[in-house]
Parts: sequence; structure tokens; C-alpha cells
Amino acid sequence: MIGRMLERVVAACDGASKGNPGPAGWAWVVADDTENPTRWEAGPLGTATNNVAELTALERLLSAVAADVPLEIRMDSQYAMKAVTTWLPGWKRKGWKTAAGKPVANQELVERIDTLLEGRSVEFRYVPAHQVDGDRLNDFADRAASQAAVVQEAAGSDLGSPEPPVASGGKTATVVRKEQGGAKSASGTASSSRTLKAKFPGRCVCGRSYGAGESISKNSQGWGHPDCRAL
Repeated sequence: MIGRMLERVVAACDGASKGNPGPAGWAWVVADDTENPTRWEAGPLGTATNNVAELTALERLLSAVAADVPLEIRMDSQYAMKAVTTWLPGWKRKGWKTAAGKPVANQELVERIDTLLEGRSVEFRYVPAHQVDGDRLNDFADRAASQAAVVQEAAGSDLGSPEPPVASGGKTATVVRKEQGGAKSASGTASSSRTLKAKFPGRCVCGRSYGAGESISKNSQGWGHPDCRAL
């Protein structure tokens, strides 16, 4: 567990699902006082949704950092952040029902996070995903979660794992290698798909987000990065 080495720990966490639901993974990373990654952990989830992966990443981060250490947590998931900072009090008052009277999705995960947050000093900070010169901790967590989703294996600094591969063309190097050994027909089909500008932000089959105005193409699960059409 990460103890009181610093007055405040700056961290990021992220989840990924290749298909939503599909092969999923989670990751967290903490930084030193110059915001360079120092410790990280990632793990597989089997088949799960993006939301489950995002919440699991937050739960694992909170479990890894001592409760008396003030935390700044950077996330690119508005759902996970709002679930535990905005919506949770109302859900509890309504007996874990939404405003529409339906059961809260992923209740067990949210409850565990709620317990881990009790008495802690935590500042949540939303950071947009996949931006040029964006938040490097979020990018690190994103790459680690994406790699864990693809290979379905645990990784991290305590395991002596190399840093997650640098993203290229909207996906990790791990995904690129798998695609190179993948079916030829999938690549052939993808190459004929048209590309257009996204009207709204969304999330690609690779687990990464895309913003309004970015180029997207049709893939087997919907719309996403042009380079991910073969996934």
C-alpha cells in the first residue's frame, strides 16, 4: 500500500473495454512531486463494460493508497466521477434507486468506493482523454488499462513490468501487433469503410474516446477511430 511519502499523492485511473461489453481491463498510476509516474498497476476483468472497468480502476486505486494520504485523482470518465461525487448521495437516499426508480447500475462497486472514500481527503479532477499534450498520467493509465484489456494479464511496477506501450494512431502497440497477425478479411473490409467527422464525442471499440470533429469510421461495434476498423 502507498503510504504517506508525500503531502499529497497525484494519481490517475482508467478503464477500458474492447466492445463494451467486451474484454476489459483497469489501471491506476501515481506520480512523484514532478508528476512523473512512479508506481502503477493494471489488471484484467474478463468481459465487462467500460463503466465497470472505470469504477474498478477507481476502487483499486483507493485500495492501494493509505486512507490518511490526501489524493488528487485524475479521470477521463465523467460517469465514474459523477457516480461517486454527484449521484451517490441521491442514490443512497432513494434506497439505491435512480431518479426513475430503477436499481442503480454497478451498485456493489459504487458502495465499495463509497466506503473507501469515507473520511478521506480526495479531490477529483476531470481530464479530457486523448488530447495533444494532454494529461500524461491519464494517458499512462489509459494505455495500461487498454493493454490489460487486450492481453488479459496483470501488470505493474511491483511486477517489474515495462511501461505500457505508447499509443499510435489511437491504440496501443499491443493492439497493433495483434491486428498484424489478425484476419486478412477484416483488414480488407475496413479499408473500404468511409470516414467522416464525429458530430458528438464517443468511445471507440478499442476502449479509447474520440472527440467531436475527429475522423471516425464504421467498425464491427459501431463507430470509432479509422485505425480500429479491423478490431
